[in-house]
Amino acid sequence: MSLYRWFQRSVERVPEATALEVDGEVVTYRRLHELVERLAGQLCQVVGHPPAAVGLLAARSLPAYAGYLAALRAGAVVTPLNPAFPPARNAQLCRGAGVEVMVADDAGDALAAEVSAAAGTSLVRLGGDRAAMLAPTAPAPMPVIGADDVAYALFTSGSTGRPKGVPIRHRNVDAYLAYCLDRYPVGPGDRLSQTFDLTFDPSVFDMFVAWGGGATLVVPAPDEVLTPVRFVNDRRITHWFSVPSVVSLARRMRMLTPGAMPGLRYSLFAGEQLTLEQAHAWATAAPGSVLDNLYGPTELTVTCTAYRLPAEPDDWPVTSNGTVPIGAVHPDLDAVLLAEDGTDGDDGELCVQGAQCFAGYLDPADDTDRFVRYAGRRYYRTGDRVRREHGALVHHGRLDDQVKLRGYRIELGEVEMVLRGHPGVQDAVVLALGAGDATCLEAVYTGTGGVATELTRLCADRLPGYMVPARIHHVTALPTNANGKTDRRRIAALVGGEGAETRGALR
Repeated sequence: MSLYRWFQRSVERVPEATALEVDGEVVTYRRLHELVERLAGQLCQVVGHPPAAVGLLAARSLPAYAGYLAALRAGAVVTPLNPAFPPARNAQLCRGAGVEVMVADDAGDALAAEVSAAAGTSLVRLGGDRAAMLAPTAPAPMPVIGADDVAYALFTSGSTGRPKGVPIRHRNVDAYLAYCLDRYPVGPGDRLSQTFDLTFDPSVFDMFVAWGGGATLVVPAPDEVLTPVRFVNDRRITHWFSVPSVVSLARRMRMLTPGAMPGLRYSLFAGEQLTLEQAHAWATAAPGSVLDNLYGPTELTVTCTAYRLPAEPDDWPVTSNGTVPIGAVHPDLDAVLLAEDGTDGDDGELCVQGAQCFAGYLDPADDTDRFVRYAGRRYYRTGDRVRREHGALVHHGRLDDQVKLRGYRIELGEVEMVLRGHPGVQDAVVLALGAGDATCLEAVYTGTGGVATELTRLCADRLPGYMVPARIHHVTALPTNANGKTDRRRIAALVGGEGAETRGALR
């Protein structure tokens, strides 16, 4: 079944149920469907034919969600962009995905013309009074969508210095949604949070588990995200999904008091390691909630493993690193833990194959070393070290230089490539230092001293805010180990003992 069909079924079954609450608007399935039909027609009219790919320079607005659905209705590949990203970054993503027309709302309007011109796309503006969304147009042709057609394309950080495009096909996301709607039953009256940006693939769960079940997607305003307990209670959330760092935020605000969220039924966390301490704090505040820890890279369609904590904390597992297990892979997937010698064991790199696994990156050159054959089958290499403990998988970090920061994947090599692009920089190393919520990026470079401010500005012009180093240090030479390779451990110690040229990253 196509991704759009999950929404369309609920339009047919429960047209008067509330599909979306966003920015003060309450939208039924019938009304959202009408807006989507008009907008899909506009997209086809602007380019003169059904577009191959649609860029979405919009966030947390009715145009953003209507635009997402309209692109699918037109048979296009949805490519979410982020108004907070530099224009050059968004234009690069559009070119990589082959975007023909871009939709912009108020949040993206200031950048829209610049991004559209740089990427060579047409532009549909949907800000202001929504008049453009309500304008009558010829209906979009009904597309013929195959299971192997691409539903959406997201971009992850790339070690080569450019982002990698991850195309997710309708068959991938169909298998994922079927699993999720079985595990997390939803229906009219249920209310799902939408804490993730559309460029972050857990947003696909938020939208299409809600719309696939006829439930309501509830989008918080920016200030509501900072007070999660109040948002859950005031907006009557039944299903919560976020990164674990939200738990730490709520704890610092002393909001996680016993029984603070009595109406919450499901609590899901993904994107970072969830500690047992965090889980206990949240479970105490939401004693009637089922608590699941999820894991999965974009290439495996949002999440591919799940672990449900027992109802009684006394029955919770004790893991070697104090984190909640990531559990087991979904039933339609198969996983092996490959050791360095290529054998499957109880400790190694998690490699996964099955219905949710993508076929390969938009640029086939990015497929190098990301797949491995084992027992005659092709597995995606996650790069994550996983160990079997007490019958469940436990995540033990990365096997490469990729890091997670507030749920976002960052290839440190991509940041290093940007720094090396400055004429005063000879070499650069970027490290993720600190632990938990205190983790931040720090950069060390050789070459001309005193250009840290320029380097921060360069990164801010090329990279999303979460990839801009918080501090930048100048050294005369990078330390090396006995093999002549850059010694990142010694650099980390050096950074800890020296001041930085600049502080206060652009976030």
